[in-house]
Amino acid sequence: MNAPASLPVPARQFSPWRQFCWSVRREIWENRSAYLVPLAVGGLIVIATAIGVMNPSPRSNVAPFEMVAQNHGIETPFIFASLLLMFSTMVVSVFYSIDALYGERRDRSVLFWKSMPVSDTVTVLSKLTIPMLVLPLITFVVTVATQLVMLLIGMMGSGSGLWAHLGIGKMWWGELFHLVALHGIWWAPFWGWFLLASAWSRRAPLLWAILPPLAISFAEKIAFGTSHFAAWLSFRFVGGMEGPPPANPMSTAMLMQQSPAGFFLNPHLWTGLAMCAVFLALAVRMRRERGPA
Repeated sequence: MNAPASLPVPARQFSPWRQFCWSVRREIWENRSAYLVPLAVGGLIVIATAIGVMNPSPRSNVAPFEMVAQNHGIETPFIFASLLLMFSTMVVSVFYSIDALYGERRDRSVLFWKSMPVSDTVTVLSKLTIPMLVLPLITFVVTVATQLVMLLIGMMGSGSGLWAHLGIGKMWWGELFHLVALHGIWWAPFWGWFLLASAWSRRAPLLWAILPPLAISFAEKIAFGTSHFAAWLSFRFVGGMEGPPPANPMSTAMLMQQSPAGFFLNPHLWTGLAMCAVFLALAVRMRRERGPA
């Protein structure tokens, strides 16, 4: 009597959420600049702080942190450090988004990834998550670590009174809100557009991401003498702030110019997210139809 033939083992199915989480991990593994660049900038800031404390200005015998305290701006070097880290993250986010979908077509790895049981929608959403959430959170963690080291170095140079004059909790909350709300969620139309340009362009995705907005701005100016589109781009870039800037730009007040409730109730936030959704839908379709570059 012949043994019964073995039945084929069905392939294990993973939930879309698990596929999404592993896709985000893959993006972090493949793009080490997401955490190496903030770490490098944070390290340079710490080194510069240590040099500044050990070598005060020859025009004064007062340590740099004490001079800042006397000028009623004790948080200025800490805010400046966070702004440098935010700027570095913005640069990394822009170049990542523009190359995210184009790069896999350029090196033909898209053929391998399309053979995996992960949909184009999950892949594009995971790539959006990097500049919209992952990079801001990584930058916040590096910022906190950098500022803690700066604080310890400053206390070595000017005493423990520095801690009492620095509202560290309020400053960290402002930095977290600024990074996630502005650099991540508010700039969602930019990230969606960059991903669409990355999925659509066959060559030079950076030019295709930048030239169309510039062309629209110049065409509007020449044809109608107005600058509504350029004003809208500026409005999105500055975070929707229309009022006067704070008196001290290097302060926690600069990081939180509106409350979380006001931010999420802002209709411009939701119109921007709707635009991002349209760009992402087009990017998903482009990735499904386009082959290697």
